[in-house]
Order: sequence, then C-alpha cells, then structure tokens
Amino acid sequence: MLKVGLLGAGRIGRVHAQAITSHPGSTLSAVSDAMPEAAANLAGEHGAEAHSSEEIIADPGIDAVLIATPTDTHSDLIEAATDAGKAVLCEKPVDLSLQRATDCLSTVSERGKPVMIGFNRRFDPNFAALKAGLDAGEIGKAELLSITSFDPAPPPVSYVKVSGGLFRDMMIHDFDMANFLMGDVPETISAFGSSLVDAEIGAAGDVDTAAVTMTYADGRIAVIKNSRRAAYGYDQRVELLGSQGLLQAQNMLENTVVKSTADGVVGAKPTYFFLERYMPAYRIEWAAFVDAVEGGAEVPVTLRDGVAALAMAEAATLSSQREKPVRMEEILKPVAK
Repeated sequence: MLKVGLLGAGRIGRVHAQAITSHPGSTLSAVSDAMPEAAANLAGEHGAEAHSSEEIIADPGIDAVLIATPTDTHSDLIEAATDAGKAVLCEKPVDLSLQRATDCLSTVSERGKPVMIGFNRRFDPNFAALKAGLDAGEIGKAELLSITSFDPAPPPVSYVKVSGGLFRDMMIHDFDMANFLMGDVPETISAFGSSLVDAEIGAAGDVDTAAVTMTYADGRIAVIKNSRRAAYGYDQRVELLGSQGLLQAQNMLENTVVKSTADGVVGAKPTYFFLERYMPAYRIEWAAFVDAVEGGAEVPVTLRDGVAALAMAEAATLSSQREKPVRMEEILKPVAK
C-alpha cells in the first residue's frame, strides 16, 4: 500500500485526493496547505491527517508526495521530496522559470527517485486511443496536427497575474500533447496572442486568445488554438492528418441525445469544464504513477517532458511578444549547460 502525502488542498488537490483514495493500492495519509483549515477539511474527508508540507516530506512513513501547490513552489518541493527519498507526482508546470526547472531536473536526476509531471491529458481514454492508432500505423506517417483547447470562461484576473501567462499555464497542456503525438520537440514556434475576452487580462500583461504554429525538422506542422472563452462549453479536440488517413478525438458531450425535426438537428453541448471532462484521466494518471513506484514501470511523463513543454511555452511567449518565429535552439541552448 503506497502511503501518500498531498501538498495542496485547493481545487486540483481535491481532484487528486479522490484519485488517490479510489485506487486500491494507495492511501492518503496526510494533507498540507497554506491555509490550514483547507488541509484539515480535506484530510478529514478522507481519513487522513493535516500536517505542514515540511512535516509530510520528513515523515519516513510516507512513500510518495503529490504536489498540487502554487507553481512557484514546485521545483523546491520536488527537490526536497526526492532528497527525502520520496517518489513525486507534481502538477504542471515544473516552474515558472525555465532555468529553475532545468536546474531541478539536473538535481533530481542524480537521486534516482521516480518523478512524474501531471500532464493528465495523455491519459484521457480518447487521446490515448488516438495515440495508439497512430503508433499502430493506422494513418501512416503523421503530417499535420491540430489541437483545440477552449475554456468555457476565463479565470479571475488575480489568478492570471500569478499564472505565468496563457502559454505557460493553459497551452502548456497542448505543448505536451503535441510532443506526445509527434514524438519530438519542434524546430520553430510562431505564436500570436490577443486579449479579446477580458480587457483586464490584457491590462495584466497576458492574452486570452492565442494561436501557435510549430514546424518540425522533417517538415511536419502542428497548430494549437486556445481561448479562455467558449460560450458553448469546454472544447477539447485533437485532429491528426497522416499520409494514409485522419484520426480525430472529438468533444465529450453532456449526453448523446440528438433531436432531429423539420427545423433541424440539435445535440448536446460539450461537458462544462475540466472536472467533468478529465476526471477519468486523473484516475488513470494516478494508476500509472502507482505502477511506476510500486511495480517498477517507467514513469510515463518525466520531469524532462515537463521541462520540454515549459521551454515551448517560453518560446511561444517570446514569439508573441516579438511578433516573429522563435527557434527552439535559442531557448534550449542557454539552459543546456
């Protein structure tokens, strides 16, 4: 039985608590949060104890920690936990700073402890099935990838100000998905961003609407579209054109009922947000982590994967600011030393 300490009792921490306690091979032993009352409440719901993060990391009876704290704490907590001999599953991104994330990778690599980054969308059954079809050669060689990710509504501006920006906070999921499907980091990234949804987001120095085009060494192309607003619900689609066909992962709908009349054909909207859409993915992600820690399986999403996605977010941010393409080598060379 894997004994787990959960660092962070906010919205995503509660999601992870459900995944941990629903798995037959893990138990939630302790919870921490910057707000002690939140930690106590979540711990009480799952029969765990509330402690500080430092106490959880130092506890020899805890085998692994799940980090669901603010992004600027991730690298420090990853290093502290692995130094204490614990396995780690950390929410994305690794850090707001690419250099700090790269330093963390260098430090942790020497310790040999499993560290997994929480890009849960790789574990979504639909996207995983698309990847399996690609790997099986069902559409030949991948040539053109299109990823759509629209939120139903923007987050509070107070969150935007500490998030690191749309490319690091939201699109980073899509950068990782592109790496997952294309099997490589692109050569160039061209990003365009605007503030169309909420003027306060623009005033905070961020964008809420963006498109990115990426090119690869062999000529393949990937396009990512993000918006903080889709009036009809949570839009999450992937389309991959190959030399011999097309693979598509469509939206999950509120129901499968379709009404057809003389006035037209009407179906349900997409599920409202990520909790409804991705809860199965969080459970599968956690199961993969348990297999890696207890069964010796390879960690399916490594710390290096997390650094790669963050580097792409950095390149997209610069491209949007400069209004011209950025080569990935420009981003990676300064941190490769």
